[in-house]
Amino acid sequence: FLVLYSISTILHLGQALKFRLWWMIPTATFVGILEVIGWSVRLWSSQNPRLLTPFEMQLVGTVVAPTPLVAANFIILGRIINQVGPQYSRLTPKVYTIVFCCFDVACLVAQAVGGASAARAVSQESSATMGANIMLGGIAAQLFAIVVYVTLASEFFLRLKFSAPFRQVDASHLLEKGQGAVSKNLRILIYAMSFCTLCIFIRSVYRTVELAGGWFGLVITTQRYFDWLGGGMVTLAIYTLNFFHPGIWLNKNVPTDRDEEEQAVREEEEAAT
Repeated sequence: FLVLYSISTILHLGQALKFRLWWMIPTATFVGILEVIGWSVRLWSSQNPRLLTPFEMQLVGTVVAPTPLVAANFIILGRIINQVGPQYSRLTPKVYTIVFCCFDVACLVAQAVGGASAARAVSQESSATMGANIMLGGIAAQLFAIVVYVTLASEFFLRLKFSAPFRQVDASHLLEKGQGAVSKNLRILIYAMSFCTLCIFIRSVYRTVELAGGWFGLVITTQRYFDWLGGGMVTLAIYTLNFFHPGIWLNKNVPTDRDEEEQAVREEEEAAT
């Protein structure tokens, strides 16, 4: 996992710089950095099980790390909505970014505070229950945000598919956007985002069940669950954004279905003349 996260982080930084998508640095790239730190100290902890410092650091790092990746998905959805038609969305792209990203930051802070509290309690040989409950609250809130996000995104894509705008706009604007404004690349990006969100959702469910079961529960004491449902899901999610990077697939210069149809008509007219 350490090697995989290191490679993905370097790729994300390079892609963010190449495509000038600066918001991918505090989101996807930052996730990679946190995961590298978390798994590095987890390796350190496994080799020195009596030391508390690496245990405390990996506890906070692996819990908090994936949170900014959710914010990346929120921003990408806002860009898609703005590109194909804000009239089909219940919320404007700007509101999506502000509301969901602020909520994501709040979840990040809650998880960090809870993790630090739990780690401090362990170092003082006192009960870490309060810290675990704070972390659980942060992860559960994030899980709720993902559900709301998926619900609103699903409504948007359904309205787009059936040409049922949520709000009325100028007729000229309607002609410019809509189902015909969805390019093949954009469709692929939407499918990739769906898979990325599913991976993060599975990880959040796992973490919620893990912390709800207590420090000595079956889930938290089973290593393979952590590897598959924790590290594995985040690895799939972060690499999905590497392979299907918005800088490549969310490209306004890519021909849309309408562009291709108009080009075909022009070619037929030229051939006829």
